[in-house]
Amino acid sequence: MSDNKHASTEEEKYEEAIEKFIQVIAKNMNLYGITSSVGRLYGVLYFSDKPMTLDGMREALKMSKTSMSTGVRALSDMKMVESTFRRGERKDLYQSEEDWYKSFTSLFGNRWRHHTETNIEEADETILDLQKIASKTSDHELKDRIERDIERLRYAQNYYKWLMKFIQVVESGEIFDYIPKNTQETDKEND
Repeated sequence: MSDNKHASTEEEKYEEAIEKFIQVIAKNMNLYGITSSVGRLYGVLYFSDKPMTLDGMREALKMSKTSMSTGVRALSDMKMVESTFRRGERKDLYQSEEDWYKSFTSLFGNRWRHHTETNIEEADETILDLQKIASKTSDHELKDRIERDIERLRYAQNYYKWLMKFIQVVESGEIFDYIPKNTQETDKEND
C-alpha cells in the first residue's frame, strides 16, 4: 500500500516538473508573439508519447475545441505541429515537431520577415510623405530637417535590408554553418 502511495507522489512530482517546463516553453514562445495558451499546447504535444486528437488536447489543457483548433492551425502554419495518421483512428491526430532548430528557424523567420517587410514599407511611405511636404514648403529649416530625417530613414531601410538577409540565412538553415547545432555528442565532448 505504501509503495502505491509513494508511486502516486512520484507521479505528481513528475507531472509538476513537466508542467513547470511547459510553462517555460509557453513564456519563450510568447517572445515571438505566440499566446501562452498556444505555447502550452505545443508543450503538451511535445511531451506526449503519442500523437493527440483535438479532444485529447482539449482535455489536457481545459480549453475550448475552437481555441484548440485555432492553436493547432497556428502551430501547423509555423511548422511546429504536424498532422499524422494512425490506422483505425478516425479523428485527426497531431504531433509536435521534435526538431527545435527547425521550429525556431520557421518561427523566427515567419515573425521577423513579416515585421521587417512592414517596417520597410512604412519607411518607404514616410519618405514619400516627407518628400511631398518638402516639395510644397518654402521653410528652409523644415526642408533641412526633412532631409536629415530622410537620411535617417534610408539608414533604417539599409538595416532592414540587412535584417532580411539575416532572416534568409536563418530560414534556409545556413545559420547552422556558422553556429552548428548542439547535439548530445557535442554536450558529452564539452563535459
